Amino acid sequence: MDKTLTPASRALWWGVLCIGQALKAGRLEKRMRFLAWLGCLFLVPTLANPGRAQQPVARDVPVLVYHRFAEHAVDTMTVRTETMRAHLRFLEDNGYRIVPLADVLAWRAGGPDNLPPRAVVLSVDDGHRSVYEVLWPMLASRPVHVTLFIYPSAISNASYAMTWDQLRALKRTGWFDIESHSYWHPNFRIERARLAPDGFRHFAHDQLRRSRERIEAEVGAPVTLLAWPFGIHDAELEAIATQEGYVSAFTIEAGAVTRRQPAMALPRYLITDQCDVHCLSRLLAATGKQHD
Repeated sequence: MDKTLTPASRALWWGVLCIGQALKAGRLEKRMRFLAWLGCLFLVPTLANPGRAQQPVARDVPVLVYHRFAEHAVDTMTVRTETMRAHLRFLEDNGYRIVPLADVLAWRAGGPDNLPPRAVVLSVDDGHRSVYEVLWPMLASRPVHVTLFIYPSAISNASYAMTWDQLRALKRTGWFDIESHSYWHPNFRIERARLAPDGFRHFAHDQLRRSRERIEAEVGAPVTLLAWPFGIHDAELEAIATQEGYVSAFTIEAGAVTRRQPAMALPRYLITDQCDVHCLSRLLAATGKQHD
């Protein structure tokens, strides 16, 4: 066969040959002729579009969001160390692979599907000091990628928050990415009610711009992702975030990330201490069919 032929031409050539062979099979049983024709039906389309058989199956990737960690659950957003260890063991024992959020977003944007089966993402909101004091020691023996969404007003200021030195130390490990959670975690619904429209837009721009600029200045890495404070967002806020240089933003609406969702309203599963291993198993099972 002429190697300069296009894939479609080669497919046609093979198709003609295949059909010819099937016609010559008159001396064979009818069953054999039927199988020859059946082979042609599947062979020609595949040769005409060789990538067709390798198209990736539809998938979705769960992004889990935690907040604080401690030996005892002192509030609804604190996950006990016992629970977190159980979650990590469950993921490892059941073939889940914790991957960087950046890899998921690259795939979602149309890049190659290099994600492993059963990919899952860990994220942590707020910048609580327990990330450095509790979570990081827990992960030291088996480091995995974690994305932190922080609000800079608390860092090195609030007693419950990490310091910039601690965040820089986590960043240097290569296992933590640090992104924006607005500047001081406002409730945009309340702020919109109390401000005039122009005032609210100025406020929202300021919250998102100052956060990104401060994190970039302190950590020395670009910030392109946002977690909406309290999960509150709408079309106007999404447009403002885009104008301020964010390429994706995350809610706390339960669901897994797919290629179909709007980039500025990607879902995450909010994890509390009440979500034990059985809860986590059910949550991941809801997306498991597309992972396998």
